[in-house]
Amino acid sequence: MGIVNKGAKCNVDGCDGDGVRSLNTKKIEDAGLRLNSSSKKSVLCKQHYKEWKKETKDDRDLERARYDRT
Repeated sequence: MGIVNKGAKCNVDGCDGDGVRSLNTKKIEDAGLRLNSSSKKSVLCKQHYKEWKKETKDDRDLERARYDRT
């Protein structure tokens, strides 16, 4: 059972939404979101996860292209 299933709240400053995804804290901070957590993994609510996905779309595409050798 992960931290999201245990009812963790969003770790973004000023947000108290229910968490839906947990991600590496460094990746979240690199996307420009301010966190109030210093652990390895942080929890994001649905709204902030969507924001993180939009901010990192290009980086994730490049990362996938690196491994796509078909």
